[in-house]
Amino acid sequence: MERSSLLAYGQPLAFAARGERHCLGVRRAGRRTPCPTARTVPGRTGNAQCPECARLDRSFSVAADTNAADPRTYRVYLAWFGPGLLKVGITAEERGSARLLEQGAVTWAWLGRGPLMAARRTEELLRAALGVPDRIAYARKRAVRAHLPPESERAAEVAGLHARAVALDGWPESLERLECEVADHGGPFGLGALPAPDRVITEMVPGGTVSGRLVGAAGPDLHFAEGLVVDTRLLAGWELVAPAEGAGSDVPTSGIPSSGPETPAAQDGLF
Repeated sequence: MERSSLLAYGQPLAFAARGERHCLGVRRAGRRTPCPTARTVPGRTGNAQCPECARLDRSFSVAADTNAADPRTYRVYLAWFGPGLLKVGITAEERGSARLLEQGAVTWAWLGRGPLMAARRTEELLRAALGVPDRIAYARKRAVRAHLPPESERAAEVAGLHARAVALDGWPESLERLECEVADHGGPFGLGALPAPDRVITEMVPGGTVSGRLVGAAGPDLHFAEGLVVDTRLLAGWELVAPAEGAGSDVPTSGIPSSGPETPAAQDGLF
């Protein structure tokens, strides 16, 4: 059974894992089909699917290029995660900015709109011409998140690359270039109150507990005042319950490399 509730910054948040982690099955058209064998999945993987369900999921996927006939309108975007950490990507226009929120994009702008394959070709053109990837590792994003420059500097970097992108030759004729309108997620992510994170959970375990005060959230990451980051992809597939009163965090964690304003992270290559 799935339940949802709103999370509020500044409030305590605690939960514990019960039982084992099971495959989530396949989600299509807003509906989830359970895994027929209810397979268990490893605690350290970000994808809570067994190999069979994962293959089925990717057999009809825009991201995996197995659904090239998708008739929807797509948008090409430019996303900024930190100094020098920019990427290009595509998303269905009907989803609005949801994809940018999911990825933890701090600052972003639309570049163009049109059919799927034209959007995909434009993405490839921009990656090659501008030297930016289509993916950046979450570890890089969270390492710089507490040491970001002011919003005006973020916007300037995005606007500068946007101008270079729309001036390039070779865009497909069916893809419409869009004017630069920079948006920022600093407020929704709670970036102004984020402490420098020093630990990130590496897996949930049966009976493992997370407890603290929630101060921010960006992409899949929940940031706690105590310096802990919870990658919520690792929670999928677990039954989460209320822990014993007064319980502290006792799940496996690893350190987060420091990446302050004096030492900006290098951009990831494609992967």
